[in-house]
Amino acid sequence: PSKMDLLHSNGVLIIQHLQRDYRAYQDFLNFMSHVGDPRNIFSIYFPLWFQLNQVVGTKMIWVAVIGDWFNLIFKWILFGHRPYWWVQETMIYPNQSSPCLEQFPITCETGPGSPSGHAMGSSCVWYVMVTAALSYTVRWKDKSAVTLHRLTWSFLWSIFWIIQISVCISRVFIATHFPHQVILGVFAGILVAEAFEHTPAIQTASLRMYIKTNLFLFIFALGFYLVLKLLDIDLLWSVPKAKKWCANPDWINIDTTPFAGLVRNLGALFGLGLGINSEMFITSCKGKNSCRMSFRVLCIAASLATLQLYNFVKIPTHTEYLFYILSFCKSAAMPLTVVALVPYCVHLLMRTTEKKLN
Repeated sequence: PSKMDLLHSNGVLIIQHLQRDYRAYQDFLNFMSHVGDPRNIFSIYFPLWFQLNQVVGTKMIWVAVIGDWFNLIFKWILFGHRPYWWVQETMIYPNQSSPCLEQFPITCETGPGSPSGHAMGSSCVWYVMVTAALSYTVRWKDKSAVTLHRLTWSFLWSIFWIIQISVCISRVFIATHFPHQVILGVFAGILVAEAFEHTPAIQTASLRMYIKTNLFLFIFALGFYLVLKLLDIDLLWSVPKAKKWCANPDWINIDTTPFAGLVRNLGALFGLGLGINSEMFITSCKGKNSCRMSFRVLCIAASLATLQLYNFVKIPTHTEYLFYILSFCKSAAMPLTVVALVPYCVHLLMRTTEKKLN
């Protein structure tokens, strides 16, 4: 057996151990897997942070999109197997006695497994949130404040690692990743987030810059795919494996394919650029209301409520290209709603109320 086969077989033993001895924590682990879902960045974390701090919110989208793009490229380069299909096809076990791994409704991801997208997305966005929160306390100079900063630093980074470890264990528990894949995902996410700590240009990017970035990411990924396809290397090799070995065909979701994630992220970045460079954003979030806590709280509540309605919008999956187009539009609408539409509506509502009171 190769070193990679031995690494995978050791990973299978860990998965079996988790599924046997941590059965009582199944609901919690499934929940943590959902917590690490990169889609939560756009529907939960971003609406909260953007209204509190536009710099952090903007950075969060950039980190999530670029991080997931790198994740896609790494997946295509590393050709990482997922446990639930690897145990069915490997020849490492004698007499075809492959281990039995339990599958769950969220197990059957269709893309390659390394590095873990959930672990990478979770680590990069939580890294942004923790460093942003600590930036408020690092300015305190008196002795008691320094002590409080150190306690806050220890507390927040402890929370960070507890969440990352929980997400990693959950992804291994459901047999969708090997341990080394989630570890690689966590540290790759931290590197991407740290890189954006030193990239202030994104805060002043024009709509043209957003469009150019989108085109570059799309053309590079598509070109990479087509070039390797000409070399007879199929980068979608994992999709038929997922369909073949998934315990329930209903658990296969087109939304987990490599290009679905790419289109979703490009849509979110375009929507952010469109929103930030719109007149609605300038009028509402750059005006006098932007300093009012009541305005921000209303924007957060309205944004979260509105984005939950997007979950009821089901995109048809019978035509793949139509799915990608509609997925792009839906993803673009989410940050546009948070950045421009909701704040502008709240701004108009508050202005109307003030006129009536006067």
